[in-house]
Amino acid sequence: MARHKGPYSREFKDEAVRMVLDGDRPVAHVARELGINDTTLHDWVRAWRREHGGVEPGSSDNAGKSERELELEREIRKLREENSFLKKAAAFFAAENR
Repeated sequence: MARHKGPYSREFKDEAVRMVLDGDRPVAHVARELGINDTTLHDWVRAWRREHGGVEPGSSDNAGKSERELELEREIRKLREENSFLKKAAAFFAAENR
């Protein structure tokens, strides 16, 4: 994917941070996928943790869930992220071919 040039919208930053915190992929992988610098994404994750007291998104919802349920939720998040990425890539290439 082409490098994304700033300034970045709040929604873009939040989505990027969510991809790191909710998934099991390293920051560098997510940054490469989004076309941003991994240091930038590290900074966003650090800022998010400072603002939210280090609590991971959805952590209070995980109490009482089986390991299988948590695994399935991770898989669903991963598939949604992949679908989102593929939709964006398809739109990019469709616009490029016009």
